[in-house]
Amino acid sequence: MHTSETIATPMADADTVHRTGHAPGGLPPFPEGWYLVTTRETLLREKLIEKMWMGENIVAWCDEEGRICVADAVCPHLGSDLGPQVGGKIHGGRLVCPFHGFEFDATGQCVATPNAPAPKAAKLTVYETREISGLVFAWYGIDGRPAHWHLPDDPPTGNEWGELGFRTLRFRSHPQETAENSVDIGHLRYVHGYDNVDPVGPVTVDGAYLRSCFNFKRVRSIMGLKDLTYEVSAVAHIHGLGYSYVEVHEKTIDMHLRLWVLPTPIDGSLIDLVLAGQLQGIRRPRRFISGLGFLPMALRNRLMKQIMLSQQKRDVLQDVVIWERKQFRTPPRLCKADGPIGLYRRYCLQFYPEQPKA
Repeated sequence: MHTSETIATPMADADTVHRTGHAPGGLPPFPEGWYLVTTRETLLREKLIEKMWMGENIVAWCDEEGRICVADAVCPHLGSDLGPQVGGKIHGGRLVCPFHGFEFDATGQCVATPNAPAPKAAKLTVYETREISGLVFAWYGIDGRPAHWHLPDDPPTGNEWGELGFRTLRFRSHPQETAENSVDIGHLRYVHGYDNVDPVGPVTVDGAYLRSCFNFKRVRSIMGLKDLTYEVSAVAHIHGLGYSYVEVHEKTIDMHLRLWVLPTPIDGSLIDLVLAGQLQGIRRPRRFISGLGFLPMALRNRLMKQIMLSQQKRDVLQDVVIWERKQFRTPPRLCKADGPIGLYRRYCLQFYPEQPKA
């Protein structure tokens, strides 16, 4: 079970920060990789969803065996839109076109029509999918290239990990810009007020995987208490430009968090940035007051997760003000303190494969 501050789906009802402007100059709008589409919980509840994703309208649904299909929202018969707003529906686990009743299974193949045998050539354009902790991702390949690298396995699960919570923002930016924050140690102090920010080892790259580790301190108030210092260790796992997974250990309370930062391009200008968080149960917080040790464990964990997600959202909103108005510069005029930003920029080049010549 997931929790979200949105009313319908975590992705559909994003808080729109700004709607003006165009994609940052100098960057192709849709880098290759895996990008969030929806959640399994949303599909089970809504049956069929449609959204703009990577500049195209797509639909997604789940069949009766639990298989998820993500496909272009265009019927190969006579081109009808397949979304629920025009009458597309799921019947018996199949997507039914609202125009002539053609039925498509989870592979995208037309398997039935009302009045004739299903034409074998009638097949939806489908996307390869991957599910992690109930989050549904689809592969976007330049010119339809198949996936040539994959997302990681699900993180370990167990009763000690709570349900996922969500925050969603919609604003003008690009996933390369948002993911760059994982290696931009300098901005953590200057924008967010972190203290004693120290990298732990070098940033490492292995194909589409980038790993960045750092420690920092932070002075914040909680429950009305002022000037409490928190010591944090963070390990960021970046798999392409659409998937950032951060393991966080707050040492003064002994609190473990999982944070996902998932930017998905919408139309070449706007992105949806989904922030997902999961908290490991805190049985005996090292700090009784700031760790909410006076509360029952279940209530303590719910409140602490909301506090942490709200803090994450506040941090991101501080970044959004800059992301919305910044221009991509290449080459950047870096200084010695910028560390791995140059390495990160070189890492990103693989997600813009050269377009084949006509």
